Amino acid sequence: MAAFLQWRKFLFFDKETVKDPTDHGKTFHLPNGISACDSGRGYIVLGDMSGNIWLLMRLLQLTTFQAYKLRVTHIFQLKQHSILVTVGQDEHGINPLVKVWNLDKKDSGSPLCTRIFPAIPGNKPTEVSCLSVHENLNFMAIGFTDGSVVLTKGDITRDRHSKTLTLHEGTIPVTGLAFRQVAKVTHLYVATLEKVYCYSLSLKEYPKVELDTHGCALQCSSLTDPSQDSQFVVAGDECVYLYQPDERGPCFAFDGTKILARWHRGYLFLIIQNPKTRFGSSESCPSDKQLLTIYDLDNKFIAYSALFQDVIDVVAEWGSFFVLTRDGKMYIIQEKDTQTKLEMLFKKNLFVMAINLAKSQHLDSDGLSEIFRQYGDHLYLKGDHDGAIQQYIRTIGKLEPSYVIRKFLDAQRIHNLTAYLQALHRQSLANADHTTLLLNCYTKLKDSLKLEEFIKSSESEVHFDVEIAIKVLRQAGYHRHAVFLAEKHMHHDWYLKIQLEDLKNYEEGLRYIGRLPFEQAESNMKRYGKTLIHHIPEGTTLLLKGLCTNYHPSGDTAGTDSHFEKNLLKANSEEFIPIFANNPRELKAYLEHMIEVDPNSPQGVYDTLLELRFQDWAHEQHPERKKILQGEALSLLRSDNTVFDKALVLCQMHNFKEGILYLYEKGKLYQQIMHYHMQNEVYDKVVEACKCYGDQEVCLWEQALGYFARKEEDCKAYISEVLCHIDQNNLMPPLLGIFFKFVQTLAHNSTATLSVIKDYLINKLQRESLQIESDEYKIQQYREETTHLRSQIQELKTSAKIFQKTKCNMCNSPLELPSVHFLCSHSFHQHCFESYADNEAECPTCAPENRKVIDMLRAQDQKSDLHDHFNRQLQSSHDGFSVVADYFGRGVLNKLTLLTDPPGRKPVGNVEVNL
Repeated sequence: MAAFLQWRKFLFFDKETVKDPTDHGKTFHLPNGISACDSGRGYIVLGDMSGNIWLLMRLLQLTTFQAYKLRVTHIFQLKQHSILVTVGQDEHGINPLVKVWNLDKKDSGSPLCTRIFPAIPGNKPTEVSCLSVHENLNFMAIGFTDGSVVLTKGDITRDRHSKTLTLHEGTIPVTGLAFRQVAKVTHLYVATLEKVYCYSLSLKEYPKVELDTHGCALQCSSLTDPSQDSQFVVAGDECVYLYQPDERGPCFAFDGTKILARWHRGYLFLIIQNPKTRFGSSESCPSDKQLLTIYDLDNKFIAYSALFQDVIDVVAEWGSFFVLTRDGKMYIIQEKDTQTKLEMLFKKNLFVMAINLAKSQHLDSDGLSEIFRQYGDHLYLKGDHDGAIQQYIRTIGKLEPSYVIRKFLDAQRIHNLTAYLQALHRQSLANADHTTLLLNCYTKLKDSLKLEEFIKSSESEVHFDVEIAIKVLRQAGYHRHAVFLAEKHMHHDWYLKIQLEDLKNYEEGLRYIGRLPFEQAESNMKRYGKTLIHHIPEGTTLLLKGLCTNYHPSGDTAGTDSHFEKNLLKANSEEFIPIFANNPRELKAYLEHMIEVDPNSPQGVYDTLLELRFQDWAHEQHPERKKILQGEALSLLRSDNTVFDKALVLCQMHNFKEGILYLYEKGKLYQQIMHYHMQNEVYDKVVEACKCYGDQEVCLWEQALGYFARKEEDCKAYISEVLCHIDQNNLMPPLLGIFFKFVQTLAHNSTATLSVIKDYLINKLQRESLQIESDEYKIQQYREETTHLRSQIQELKTSAKIFQKTKCNMCNSPLELPSVHFLCSHSFHQHCFESYADNEAECPTCAPENRKVIDMLRAQDQKSDLHDHFNRQLQSSHDGFSVVADYFGRGVLNKLTLLTDPPGRKPVGNVEVNL
């Protein structure tokens, strides 16, 4: 029970007497003898003691029509329909009539009366005490002074579509009726002088619930708005009760004799008068004044109170409230706007009440936020920082956070600032600076529990920038919390940075990288690989081996293996070589594993491994171990995965003799092989190189000869061996400039004598003499043959040819006509000639030899255009004169002319060739 004496009183309404706009602003007067009134549909409906119905419109225009012959006792105007229901008397005595009017339809200028029926419960006439009509036009309830309630169900505007029944019977007069509709459930509240009932009209047999044993006087009950759950208000002399369909609700101790209770737009209107009225009388007892009080039950304050005289009723229409009095006056009570009411509350520092009022008036969020701000400012100035921060928290989303933060930056108020920042984060409105500030507050307070609660919130409750939080925690030295946050939200870079750089927890960092997806594991190994290989060489090497072959995160189950087999994930092994800068042993193991698992590894892997093997070989002192390392280096060198230039440079850098010679031989650098032996003065190897590769490069013998000639040591044996090979293979003519240079060099050698080349020169000159004799003999022979051929040609040209052959040169049988004779003195039977000859113009016997000559001439003709070939052979030969003589001898440099028979001439069987 709430005592109204404790409630604050305000003047949230303005009262004015209604003026007549047509009578120069004089007071507007109601018709005389008003006995009932109601409002709705843009009208204030009045009924008088003469049976007239008055319709008062907004501009205070009155229209009237005769509804009853005697008087109007009750009026009910529906709010959703233009239907007016009245109760009155057309005859003297107790004979009340109910009439239903349609205000939208006219009958002879008056509203159409759609239904008339007597209001009698049973057969005993009695006075009507109250009336209520449901807005759906399907229910109408009439209460009587004998305690009866008659319910009309169906279309109340028509007789044929409705039926009437007595719903309630009793002996106590009925003082109030009200329909309650929630969803599809309909209830009827019934109030008497002593009790309150509720009937459920949606159920068969209309079950009844007795709600209370306290009743109320006539016109002292009403129904709240749907926003207040459509509760039934009963105003007793001591208290005001609110009822639900099945129970009594709150109770308010508003003392005084109530003569009227109305509910309009969220307010309870009570008219209180100390003198009691005589029930059922149409006139009230004399009284000077009556007190009108307007209550706000939700916010628990009195919005307005004023004194009136002889109030008939309080109605609401056109956005205002009107008080009708029996002296014919009408007062308008207008509610002040929300902002004005709030300012009145602000002046009295009633912020809590202002907040409740703003909510009940459905003020927007911006308006509410401003009230919270002012309330917070008020509490802050009073020194109530805890209360102020709670109000400022309610402004989040509307008020700039910096406005609040600046007020609480003092170290003594850090608790309040922390509370505000927490709320800011809960609403996901915090930026990076707010997160930084909140975490700094936690660290300043050393509140580890709050800090852990903040960072360990679930994924759906994270309302802050995780990366900023990690940074702040790291700077503040809360590495454990920062690591937890980074791992939970998968900020891998921050996790590894803290573990490896701050906590120096290298094993945990390596384990974490092994659980990452491939791309992130690869990037982090490139970033932290040097650090990890320095502290955990074996584990890091093992992880790199897996990363560069077929990577499987360590947290994956076996079920994911098939996925990786289909999508092989491996990094470029060459990119991780710099990680092993100071760890050659691990690097060698890593590289050997790579080429074993993946023979198609990048070239850099093979090059680096080759260099490592050379280094190991160079530094090894133990002979047996050194031999093993040499074999390993050579095996890798002989594979197909080494680059010639790089391998050669590495071999030369480490003076790896076997590798250098192998690469020289592989690259056909025979002169380099011999020069290598010359530099090392290994004479046997020089001669051996000449023997092995002299066939490919003849100049090796010449270079060897010059090398030995320049040596001051006794190299007669080697010079003799070289000259012997040159002499046997005729590799260098003695008249060649190279030989003369050799002789000049030998002449300056203090250990060499002429006997070194004596045998070579004698043998060479003897062979040259024999060659000259042979050539002179051939020349003489060719001259004789040429002279003979020329004589034969001349004879053929100048004298007749006599054919004296008696036998066929083909079948060796005696010749018979017809026969074929050729100028070469061969004769054939015609049938033999046709059988064996390829063509008619050529002798079958001489044809093979002639064809050879023709082919040789044609070949020479083709070779005569091979200038590039001639130039190359001339440049590569040590005896260019011999090459030119050879081309001259083959007639390549001569102009070749083939003489053939002119067209149309019969072939004679001879071929002339002029050189």
